[in-house]
Amino acid sequence: MSEVDTLLPLAAILVSALAIPVILALGKRPNLREGATFVAAFLKFAIVASFVPGVLAGTRYVTDLGVFATGIELSLRVDALGLLFALLASTLWIVASVYSIGYMRGLSEHTQTRYFAAFAASLAATIGVAFSANLLTLFLFYELLTVATYPLVTHDETPEARAAGRKYLAYTFGGGVAVLGGTALIFWLTGTTAFTPGGIAGLVSQDPTVARLAFVLLAGGFGVKAALMPMHSWLPDAMVAPTPVSGLLHAVAVVKSGVFGIARLVLDVYGTDGVAELGMSLPLAAIAAFTLVAASIIALRQDNLKRRLAYSTISQLSYIVLGLALLDEYALIGGLLHIPAHGFMKLTLFLCAGAIHVETHTDNISEMAGIGRRMPITMAAFAIAAAGMAGIPLLAGFVSKWYLVIGAVNTGGTIFAGALLLSGILNIAYFWPIVYQAFFESPEQHDDKPLIEHPRGGRGGVRLDGGEERDGSDSEDDTGQVDGQDGGRAHAGEEHHDHGTGWERRDWFGSEASWFVLAPILATATGSILIGVAPSIVVFLEIIEEIVDALPLVVSLL
Repeated sequence: MSEVDTLLPLAAILVSALAIPVILALGKRPNLREGATFVAAFLKFAIVASFVPGVLAGTRYVTDLGVFATGIELSLRVDALGLLFALLASTLWIVASVYSIGYMRGLSEHTQTRYFAAFAASLAATIGVAFSANLLTLFLFYELLTVATYPLVTHDETPEARAAGRKYLAYTFGGGVAVLGGTALIFWLTGTTAFTPGGIAGLVSQDPTVARLAFVLLAGGFGVKAALMPMHSWLPDAMVAPTPVSGLLHAVAVVKSGVFGIARLVLDVYGTDGVAELGMSLPLAAIAAFTLVAASIIALRQDNLKRRLAYSTISQLSYIVLGLALLDEYALIGGLLHIPAHGFMKLTLFLCAGAIHVETHTDNISEMAGIGRRMPITMAAFAIAAAGMAGIPLLAGFVSKWYLVIGAVNTGGTIFAGALLLSGILNIAYFWPIVYQAFFESPEQHDDKPLIEHPRGGRGGVRLDGGEERDGSDSEDDTGQVDGQDGGRAHAGEEHHDHGTGWERRDWFGSEASWFVLAPILATATGSILIGVAPSIVVFLEIIEEIVDALPLVVSLL
């Protein structure tokens, strides 16, 4: 394995950072503003993609940013794990940028310039997280990502958006404090915070008790953005943001930075041997298994489409964490492969939800009977991504989950294999009704949804997802929609439409929506298929195999 000193990792970060003042300066010329966004997105992708051949050949690209304090350097390093995350983020940024034009213009959104600038800042911080060479650098970009995404979460500037933003900051900054505390303990024990394949030498043997405390702090801090229960409730509330932002939060940047941090912790700070020796694998696996099942159950009773997708994300992220915690070769491959697989599938689902909102102002699942007639391409793409999320063969989710189940069985963790299979069944239970009613029902004649419409379900009564009954102006109406929530509401100035008279039938040739909206949906749906059919061709599996081949593996969890 060789190292090459180069400024290219820094350039990958600066491309979108330098685009921010350009985007702001072009605020009154939207075509040029979005052109600058595209130029930055394609340049970032080109730089990141240029690392692929070298990394697969064993080369690591390093940029030294100077010494922050005695023994602590700010530095960047492109290795296989960082490249996996960066390649996903830079690819999907292009897709999300195209979609954002159709979405933001379709709704005549306010402060679009600020939106595109904050989007660019978020991707700069994301690549910084991916290419960090040590815990301190990772912490710096991890916190910058929180700051950069805050304007996106609060974009609507409503009281609900501001409340969600405050909750987002409280949770994520709280997680950042935990990461900083854990980083300080690691430095105190070893004198370094540098990521080391197989783990930092002497970390576990120095003081096992302190090493365990540091692991708990780091896993808890990263677990906030990974939405591990009980640190998850910020994520559904963040659905007040515009749908492209929801896609950014769920598929590209924020939540993936959390699971990426846990991956660094397990693989390059403690190492698989160190995690097993300290006995931290079983607790981490148990939390992940509980989260992936509990979140799937809660998702069943969400009538609002974006909230259902939010709880689906909470569940799916824990697949990744479980794969890392099992410490088995197959489980690690499955967990890491689920990073890009989930990214493509979940972004498809959110883009579809956004297209439905832009074209029909419909947000509640109970009001989508027959919507496949109005939006056939959108709902077909939704069906493909939903099937992948459930683990149907020939789609991205099947491949990653197959590896995960094999890994769970290999370790003797049949209870974890059972949790994975149960969650897959629950995925079908909360996605299939959406697809079925879209194509095979009509507004005039469709089945009741007892999990949503029953008094103990999603409309009224106690909210099992941690929310509370609202009164006054925040009360729920008879459709189950909460006034003032963008996760389930129309944007300001829009009406919620009643489709009781049926949907206008549209053809399969793009008449349902702008191609700025449809093209990204088709692109991510195609990616979901390609990862399922030929994961090696799309590079991600090769990168993951490079990561796993360099690790000492442990196959005895229980």
